[in-house]
Amino acid sequence: MINKNEKIVVGMSGGVDSSIALILLKEQGWDPIGVSLKYAIWPDKANCLRENVCCSKESFATATNICKKLKVPYHVLDVSADFKKQVIEYFVKELKNNRTPNPCIRCNPSLKFKQLFKYAKKHNIKYVATGHFAQSKVNKKTGKHELLKAKDNKKDQTYSLSWLPQKWLKYIKFPLGKYTKQQVFKLAIKHGFDFFIKQKQSQDFCFVAGKSMVFFLKKELGIKSGQIKDTKGNLLGEHNGLHFYTIGQRKGINLSGGPYFVVKKNNKENVLIVSKQEKDLYSKQAILSPVHFISGESLEASIKVQVKIRSQHIPSLAYLTPLTKNKIKLNFIKSQKAITLGQFAVFYKANVCLGGGEIKQ
Repeated sequence: MINKNEKIVVGMSGGVDSSIALILLKEQGWDPIGVSLKYAIWPDKANCLRENVCCSKESFATATNICKKLKVPYHVLDVSADFKKQVIEYFVKELKNNRTPNPCIRCNPSLKFKQLFKYAKKHNIKYVATGHFAQSKVNKKTGKHELLKAKDNKKDQTYSLSWLPQKWLKYIKFPLGKYTKQQVFKLAIKHGFDFFIKQKQSQDFCFVAGKSMVFFLKKELGIKSGQIKDTKGNLLGEHNGLHFYTIGQRKGINLSGGPYFVVKKNNKENVLIVSKQEKDLYSKQAILSPVHFISGESLEASIKVQVKIRSQHIPSLAYLTPLTKNKIKLNFIKSQKAITLGQFAVFYKANVCLGGGEIKQ
């Protein structure tokens, strides 16, 4: 139960999810304040994007109109400098180390929620809400706030929220957690926002277009030629840099007699290792570091959990074994395809997201 007219900061992207989240909160008795964050892009003429996908002029205009219609205050915060440091520089650094970064998992705790809470604190507001498909509740036994999967399993976003800390989660509201995406669209039509139905979702990184990625890699990391070998050490060809590839990749290897899959990167010798056998992509183990548990506690003994190694991965049974306070050994019961350095393994117990760890080995 909330106090009537309790203020809450609502992160507004200008999309259907955050807009309906705002409407639902207002209907529940909250006093919402819409806040959009202005992010940076990769500032190069080779980038097809002229503005960040998450915060275009069009999306700001939509958020402005919706807040105006609902008589809700609306503000835009320019966090471009922080975005460049926390997201784009992280992205480049990981690629330089021949890992595959995950900017969304990085952005949520380091930038998005951090800035929303910073604004809330400045204006003496306790709560923050977003249009993410997730749920949270208090565990009555432990008194801790838990992050739960959304009702709509296909749209569930707990993977990208897995690094939220306990101190924030207790003050975050996810109004869409008990709705399906289809129900959200129906609510949009009901409230006269049917134009959302025609909007297309971008598949690009928010700061650089997919078709511009090759130019981005060449400009930011350059060409670092090396050998391509098979798993037996036979020389097959040359590559332009390990940063152009990720584990499991099939396209763009440009070898005759394929298809080939990228199965490993030998950073020390700058060798790309490929195989025709998809089975060579499968493995059971990884070392995770750093690690984060939403409860704020560290792992003291081995536990059996379900783990996702990418956002669309089907959770698979595994054991987590602590090695140090900030390092865990992950051991899947069944081999998994393309466990990739730089990506994140996210842990679940039934419907509860426990946290995650970065795949380091």
